[in-house]
Amino acid sequence: MAFTGAIRDRAGRLAVAAGGTLFLDEIGELMPSLQVRLLRVLQERTYEPLGSSRTLAADVRIVAATNRDLTAMLAAGEFREDLYYRLNVIRLRLPPLSDRKEDVPLLVEHFVGRLSRVMGKDVAGLTEAAMGVLMAHDWPGNVRELSNALEYAFVLCPGGLIDVRHLPRELAPHGAEVPRPAKTLDEAEARFIREALARNHGSRTETARQLGVHKTTLWRKMKRYGIE
Repeated sequence: MAFTGAIRDRAGRLAVAAGGTLFLDEIGELMPSLQVRLLRVLQERTYEPLGSSRTLAADVRIVAATNRDLTAMLAAGEFREDLYYRLNVIRLRLPPLSDRKEDVPLLVEHFVGRLSRVMGKDVAGLTEAAMGVLMAHDWPGNVRELSNALEYAFVLCPGGLIDVRHLPRELAPHGAEVPRPAKTLDEAEARFIREALARNHGSRTETARQLGVHKTTLWRKMKRYGIE
């Protein structure tokens, strides 16, 4: 069984997942020819690697996900009925993100940690205002939209905390005031320091620690920008 981008000298997904679980995302997008091959794997528990005539045992658990209505696709002849019932052994429905807003902070923490490692940025989290924007959004694109929004914010945020100005503009609720972008690097740094001081109730020690600078450096920058 081969998927798009398969290379003969590389182990296929079924081989790599042997003894474990193979997750198939967006199963509703699977083309008819691959639906037939997947059905054989599920029924006979065997498969033939790409470019080989050998038949191997498929020692793998299949977990599939989709955001499409597979029952409607069955009626339209777009998805195989036999494959549907083979896959639909244990069915779990995940509510849309708009119905479980309490998960947003947990997802944000997860994505911020992952993006910090991938992009090599020291981002500690979000400001209260930025989190408020995320909590107010309806998330029609669900978790993937949230992930993309945070990735966008990481590109603009130099470090520390992601603020409203770092988020995609379309996320701001109707009528919400979005702070204007800083015109210069000095203005951006001064605003960043003021916000950090406000979060830490004016504590220079905590602010310096959060920003990753020495207290003397913070004091010098505060004096430069006229920050009380």
